[in-house]
Amino acid sequence: MIDASDRREAVLLINEATTNGARIFMACKELGISDRTYYRWIKLYKDHGSYADLRPTAVRPEPANKLSEHERQRIVKTVSQPEYASMPPSEIVPSLADEGIYIASESTFYRILREMKMQNHRGRSQEPTIRPLSTHKAVAPNEVWMWDITYMNGPIKGSFYYLYLILDLYSRDIVGWDVWAEESAQHASDLIKRTVLAQKVLSTDPLVLHSDNGSPMKGATMLETLYKLGITPSNSRPRVSNDNPYADSVFKTLKYRPDYQPKGFESLTEARLWCKNFVNWYRFEHHHSGIKFLTPAQMHNGEGPNILAKRHELYEAAKARNPERWNGRKTRDWTLPAEVYLNPEKKPDQIGLNTMEKIA
Repeated sequence: MIDASDRREAVLLINEATTNGARIFMACKELGISDRTYYRWIKLYKDHGSYADLRPTAVRPEPANKLSEHERQRIVKTVSQPEYASMPPSEIVPSLADEGIYIASESTFYRILREMKMQNHRGRSQEPTIRPLSTHKAVAPNEVWMWDITYMNGPIKGSFYYLYLILDLYSRDIVGWDVWAEESAQHASDLIKRTVLAQKVLSTDPLVLHSDNGSPMKGATMLETLYKLGITPSNSRPRVSNDNPYADSVFKTLKYRPDYQPKGFESLTEARLWCKNFVNWYRFEHHHSGIKFLTPAQMHNGEGPNILAKRHELYEAAKARNPERWNGRKTRDWTLPAEVYLNPEKKPDQIGLNTMEKIA
């Protein structure tokens, strides 16, 4: 709510502006209020001699349909009876109706239970487990890796080849991959070992490996390998399909390539050769929209800042030659984010400053 002093100051400013020839609705617009609000404040001061908001102190009549204290206690007593102790209100109310009894609606039962701190899990089954969001932050390559397995059709219907792929969160680079004819925790373990050696990651370096909840990801062989290498395992929440979005995005890019063979690869060798060509294209030719259209290899090797700095200089020079084409706007933002999150937590919209603070 706007303070009475701010309202008074706003009215004085609007009166001064109108005295000098401004129109009321335009003066109000400058302060972020409507002319109706201005007239309401004027009437409030005329009737009560103050600009203070009277709504918090207004006397409001009791709703005609409000439950009496007797009815509230009857609901509490009913849900506490042994025959209803393990039933939710959505079952209690129809059961009472079958006996010719109506006390209140299901929503009213739920509301009373919440107010009385009685809206708990009912019955002997376990309460649903709320699992935290699997989120990790990376500020450089080789801090957070994500991996997954996708299938590719084989030579006959029902046969598949499986692509194991490891992706770096910060650079989006494919740091490891392999293709096999079966899903196996042993294959995944071997791939992790080779990737750690190729990337020269030390056991003392903090590294998180995120995956979903498939059996190869959580197999004993795989977990033992991670612990030996000093890698922290991370898994998606059960039955949540979008906790590993970057790996899923790469697989979509792969399967929508023009030369992908949806009808199947003739052999494991052919599937591996195709994936090798895809990885080379993805790393060195694909300009990724998530990293300011750098290639993942440029981002992973640390070339990104210099390339983006040159792009910024190019755009500034173009603006200097033809400033009217930008119409006062800044050139394209080519800066990279300092932090990259796997699953960023949703934050509430930032509440803007009170309009009346402009007056103070």
